[in-house]
Amino acid sequence: MRFETPLIPARLLRRYKRFLADCRLEDGTEITAHVANPGSMLGMAEPGSRIWLEPNDDPKRKLNYAWRLIEHESGAFTGVDTGVPNRVLRAALSAGQVPGLEGYTAVRPEVRYGENSRIDFLLTAPGRADCYVEVKSVTLSRAPGLAEFPDSVTARGTKHLAELSTMVAQGHRAVMLYLVQRTDAAAVTLAADIDPAYAAGFAAAMAAGVEVLAIGCDITPAQICLGAPLPFRAG
Repeated sequence: MRFETPLIPARLLRRYKRFLADCRLEDGTEITAHVANPGSMLGMAEPGSRIWLEPNDDPKRKLNYAWRLIEHESGAFTGVDTGVPNRVLRAALSAGQVPGLEGYTAVRPEVRYGENSRIDFLLTAPGRADCYVEVKSVTLSRAPGLAEFPDSVTARGTKHLAELSTMVAQGHRAVMLYLVQRTDAAAVTLAADIDPAYAAGFAAAMAAGVEVLAIGCDITPAQICLGAPLPFRAG
């Protein structure tokens, strides 16, 4: 997925009200950018961080900039926009390019299921069990090379795990897919200390037959693309 407009570098001044960030452009101009991330962004919102913004001149948008990436001191990138994983994955799923999820002839996003929920992707093909795929964006890292989910308590995420288990019980295939929007991750695990209930829900889902996939991203200020599969460490 290429960014619609070339990104420009800036420095983060502060992130607030979840969806807003004050930033300083390289010419010293201070602006407010939209943050497409409702999560805590733990470890990603330190004032002074080098970030990358996508400018726009769309009169329908309240803000002329959107925060897309953070560039760490190591040179690694992390994607900020939680909507990116589904956009990247939809194209890859349709092309049969997601390891472990090949061979489906139809990819339907945002299909209603469970209790007032929508599955990120429902994959179908003649002669195969339907496959329910829930996607989570992973951005937290508190140890070198190790990405973690979640970065805050997520009752909604725990609910999704239970609903995936129900799909398995009904004879379907269910997959929990963690898309890691970091270029410095070599493996993925659960942040059980942040949300013990999610960790317990994950263990129950795995015991029920829900599958887990973890995939990285290749990220530059020009684009975000699907990367290679990553090992998942459950404990």
